[in-house]
Amino acid sequence: MSFPALDDYLRRLPASAGGAASLWSSPDGQAHGQFLNCVLTSAFQPIRALGQGTLLGFEGVARGVADEDAGLSLWRLLDHSCGDDESIELDRLCRMLHSINFFRQPQAAQGDPQCDRYLSVHDRLLSAVSSNHGYAFRRILGALGLPGARIVLQMPAVGPGRRWLANYVADNYRRNGFRLAFNTPTVADAGAVISELRPYAVKIDAAVADDAALPQWLALAKQHETVLIFKKLHSSAMRDVLEQASSTAGVRLYGQGRALDTVQARLHGERLWPAPDGRADAGATALAGRP
Repeated sequence: MSFPALDDYLRRLPASAGGAASLWSSPDGQAHGQFLNCVLTSAFQPIRALGQGTLLGFEGVARGVADEDAGLSLWRLLDHSCGDDESIELDRLCRMLHSINFFRQPQAAQGDPQCDRYLSVHDRLLSAVSSNHGYAFRRILGALGLPGARIVLQMPAVGPGRRWLANYVADNYRRNGFRLAFNTPTVADAGAVISELRPYAVKIDAAVADDAALPQWLALAKQHETVLIFKKLHSSAMRDVLEQASSTAGVRLYGQGRALDTVQARLHGERLWPAPDGRADAGATALAGRP
């Protein structure tokens, strides 16, 4: 699949910051943007089927370009330095950057059309966005000729008292053609979200792998055909526990974290752990020693 409108837009991007330009292209073709005094760009982390390694999608994350911004937490900046208008501006800038930097790469254009891009919606934006926020994002994607059907919007974790607000925002996104993933802090919360909000996917910390209620939750997710993604999967031992739980429950589970992949600006699709027969494949060998 090619994206001629995006290619045309990239050709017209300035080669450096200046004037009123908030987006520009680096020498290697990567889109950069500016928010307050920070220059931002995109990195991506794969989401994979546990036990198989096949790709479900990539989560886009914002990164500072300057050395002094390398560890920048954008959402901490958002919480302490921005009003509602700036919150929306930063959210739209990040979505624009991730859209450009994802779909401009040959792996995205030539790869599996079912390989999705996951984008986060910050907690503060739930109450800041307008009533038709989903349409604004859909219009941007349409202008660039990009497939909104390949985008999953990640909603923040919300308590029972704010699920009505999350549902209100989610409903607008759904009516504009986007699928939704909800972050949840515990297995109990994940079960309630699946039952009440009926998301496409639920994301939960891999640390819940030893929760006694996990089998019951997996059965509920299987009943509702909810995609289950375990984030912050940083150890091979935790990965093994989840792979066993997947096999026992007969539910396909997905994961993301350092036990599977690093976060990189370039899309990479190699499997990064030993194949079932014990042989390390090329991807694992090539990336050995990386954090």
